[in-house]
Amino acid sequence: MEDRAIILVTLLGLGIVAQWFAWRVRIPSILPLLVFGFGVGNLGILGVETDDLFGEELLFSVVSLSVGVILFEGGLSLKFNELHDTAQAVFRLVTLGVLVTWGLTTVAAWWILNFTWPMAALLGAILVVSGPTVIVPILRQVQPTRRFGGAAKWEGIVNDPVGAVLAVLVFQAVLAGEATSFLPEALKLLGLAIVVGLVAGVAVFLLILELLRRHWIPDYLQNGFILAMVVISFAISNLLAHESGLIAVTLLGILLANQKTVSIRHIIEFKENLRTLLISSLFIVLSSRLSLADLTSVGAPGVAFLAVLLVVVRPVTVAISTFRTKLTGRERIVLGWLAPRGIVAAAVSSLFAIELIQSADVSPMTKQQAELLAPVVFLVIVGTVAVYGLTVGPLARWLHLAAPNPQGIIFAGAGPFVRQLAKTVQAEEFPVLLVDTNYRNLSAARMLGLPTCDASILSEYVLEEVELSGIGRLLAMTQNDEVNSLAGREFIEQFGRAGVYQVSPEASNTERREKISQHHQARLLFAPDITVNELNACVAEGGTIKKTKLTEEFGLDDFREMYGKQALMLCVLDGNSLLINTIDQPLKPKVGQTLICLVQSKPEVNEAAQSEVNNKDQPAT
Repeated sequence: MEDRAIILVTLLGLGIVAQWFAWRVRIPSILPLLVFGFGVGNLGILGVETDDLFGEELLFSVVSLSVGVILFEGGLSLKFNELHDTAQAVFRLVTLGVLVTWGLTTVAAWWILNFTWPMAALLGAILVVSGPTVIVPILRQVQPTRRFGGAAKWEGIVNDPVGAVLAVLVFQAVLAGEATSFLPEALKLLGLAIVVGLVAGVAVFLLILELLRRHWIPDYLQNGFILAMVVISFAISNLLAHESGLIAVTLLGILLANQKTVSIRHIIEFKENLRTLLISSLFIVLSSRLSLADLTSVGAPGVAFLAVLLVVVRPVTVAISTFRTKLTGRERIVLGWLAPRGIVAAAVSSLFAIELIQSADVSPMTKQQAELLAPVVFLVIVGTVAVYGLTVGPLARWLHLAAPNPQGIIFAGAGPFVRQLAKTVQAEEFPVLLVDTNYRNLSAARMLGLPTCDASILSEYVLEEVELSGIGRLLAMTQNDEVNSLAGREFIEQFGRAGVYQVSPEASNTERREKISQHHQARLLFAPDITVNELNACVAEGGTIKKTKLTEEFGLDDFREMYGKQALMLCVLDGNSLLINTIDQPLKPKVGQTLICLVQSKPEVNEAAQSEVNNKDQPAT
């Protein structure tokens, strides 16, 4: 028992390390997860086979439930407003596109891999799916425009249950031995799976919504209750109709994400954390079941099959499915180069391979090809994730559908200081956006040529509708400290904690009106006790924002000697990066970098130092 516990902890630890490494080097997380899994399986790191550790039946039951939870979480990330002009294209991709992908992949498997038609059709059905385990990490890395990213995410997540149901139907046909006689039964099973999945998803959604609306579930039980309802609905749906559970939980997630009756933000955060743990463990466990001999057994035909999927099947599918839709040519090109396969394909192929090999009703030829099923699918997973993950970003950036490293800033507030700082940042060709509800502030910002948004920074409109391509940070600098803190919490999901900042709250002279609690605050800007009122007052008195490039002749010590406490360091330009000065991590500028500082109107500076750097210190434009 202790050995098994240690092995489970090791699997979890390896998964988290792989996720961290992928984030650190900016690659899709599935690549290091698969590498770690192959290492576990082929190097004997655990000292025991995963099948012996869990048992095949228990392993795939756990995998099946985990896939259901992952798809539910994927559904929670889908918002109807992302579809604006792309609903027609997405609908075609998850209907017509699925059929085209299935047909072309089937032909490729028959022609290149020499599979029989039934086994080629089964492989084609398995490889229809994509899923949130692969599409979401790639999109997070690419940072595409809102419209294109929404369309890609919807297709990748919705086609998972569609493809899984198709794969089950084809699998039943293979077991039946004669696809023509199985067609009526297959259509019956397909209709049953769709009806059961839709009814179960809507019924559970209405139940959850009513219980939460009436406050019959206490806050501390809501995450556990929702998780229990997801797995129960998934299991019951699957009992009534094969793979209808995937439809049920995906629909449940979509409905919960788009209702406006109750807040589910805390549920979404919990499910995201759970998804990370599940993905980290599942990919390692499933990939550890394959040996290097299994992967190399597919040989050159497997590589050729992968190439056909990349350069023929996907581009043709997107071209046919999106013909005469509102997607632009650039969006269609990038979408035609984005179809990674993930956990559903890995789980389904492994499960089908085992059942076919153990079945007494299939031919020796089918069993022989079933042994190649999982290796081919894992080769496709590794190949598609690697190729798309490493190339779709540069392609999207070349076509102006993504930002290479979003350095832009969205400002909450458009007061005098914010306008000066935003203008300085904009002059360095970093995107900026000023969000405010004060007409005078917005009018003054527009007069300076700054992009503005007349809305509350806390509104859903800003979070869901405003295009934030190229913007990767929030600076909350309104005169309301509570709004600044709330804005920081709202944008953590968008930019991460490292990219969310706020100005220091106003000091209080009573304990009852003390500053906002630290755990409610974002990263505090510039220096301790520097409030937005003090910054605006400095600008009103003639203070300006200046840029000073540090050189060997005029370094940081010279700058400090000249201005002393009269200059407040705001940011540092380092090549194509804009670094923001914060209290928790004060900047230490180096030679070659450019300081951006707020300088008072009549600073007491050293006259000799001033004359020495006269041409190096220029007002910001």
